[in-house]
Amino acid sequence: MAIAPSSNLNSADTLCLRLLISGRVQGVGYRYSTREQASALGLVGWVRNLPDGRVEAMVEGDRPQVEEMVQWFHSGPPMAQVEAVKSEDLPLQKFRTFEIRR
Repeated sequence: MAIAPSSNLNSADTLCLRLLISGRVQGVGYRYSTREQASALGLVGWVRNLPDGRVEAMVEGDRPQVEEMVQWFHSGPPMAQVEAVKSEDLPLQKFRTFEIRR
C-alpha cells in the first residue's frame, strides 16, 4: 500500500503516521511484535491497546521503512487477525525511541 505524499515531510522524506488497527489484535502479542518490527526498521514512536479492542500506533521515520511497517500492520504477529488498518498523516513528533504505552 503506497502512502500518499504529505505536506508534513522534511528534506529527509521523514513522516509520522497514526494508525488504528482493528480485528483480533489484543492478547496476541501485537504490541510487543510491533515494537520489535519498528525497532528492526529503525522507526520511533509508540503503540498501545485501546479500550474498544483496537491497537493504536504512532510511527515515525524514513518513508520506505514507514511504508514497510504499514504493510506489516496488515498482518501483524502470527496469532493476530487484522480486519482493518486506518492511517492518518501527522506532523513530525521527533520521538526518540519506540515504546509500548499502557
